[in-house]
Amino acid sequence: MTRDELLDVFKRSGALLDGHFRLTSGLHSSGYLQCALVLQHPEHAEALGRALGERTRALRPTLVLSPALGGIVIGQEVGRALGIRAIFAERQDGSLILRRGFIIGESDRVLVVEDVLTTGGSTRETMQVAAASGGQVVGTASIVDRSAGKVRFDVPFATLLDVDLPTYEPDKCPLCARGLPVVKPGSRPVAT
Repeated sequence: MTRDELLDVFKRSGALLDGHFRLTSGLHSSGYLQCALVLQHPEHAEALGRALGERTRALRPTLVLSPALGGIVIGQEVGRALGIRAIFAERQDGSLILRRGFIIGESDRVLVVEDVLTTGGSTRETMQVAAASGGQVVGTASIVDRSAGKVRFDVPFATLLDVDLPTYEPDKCPLCARGLPVVKPGSRPVAT
């Protein structure tokens, strides 16, 4: 899937939004990519999972781990494409943890899969969950990299779409200065 094809899927799904958004990181932006609107269509979810699976297959993961809520669908699809288990970490008392009987073994080679990467905070936190459980993180992946390649990890990172949508600290946000109302479209509360 090419960059233009992927952007077209986002546009046709109504998932490429313009406005004034507060991101999970706490940063503000004039653009937002709502992956859930794309992933609600099984044919898109499968195609994106297959594409990420192909880009990460050489890492030989044995397990996909995703942060809830945004990473669950794409994590499952990547796991299916690779023929491996896919589990998720979820928030409890503000921290990501494994629940629901999910186990990461010491022999597991973990691929952390996310829908959208902005600062890398959720991905790093998910990597810590895997490491604390004894797994070896062999790579990370996301559908969208909002950092346009600026965020780095100690393991390989694969993405399908690099975008450089502007982000602003709330106290330096030109949209706030213009008095535009801010919207929080993501899946978890904003960092304070």
